[in-house]
Amino acid sequence: MKENILFVNSAFKHGYTKDDIERAIETKIYEDNLKGEDDIYVIIGFDTIANPIEVFYNIIDNETIKVFHAMELRDKIASQTDE
Repeated sequence: MKENILFVNSAFKHGYTKDDIERAIETKIYEDNLKGEDDIYVIIGFDTIANPIEVFYNIIDNETIKVFHAMELRDKIASQTDE
């Protein structure tokens, strides 16, 4: 089942597009709670030109997520996958 995705304007702050974010979700290599945050989740995936990006979202319901952040993958987020 494909999730419904709501986008908050802040998701585009760093220049990533809806297509980039959707591609990252489709190609995710990591997904979990953001360290120290119960209601924020992180996905690491690849944008439309295969660059690794981080995407933060909240769960709205069983079928819907709200994406509010997307940017190039930072070391502090990548290192979370090792823990």
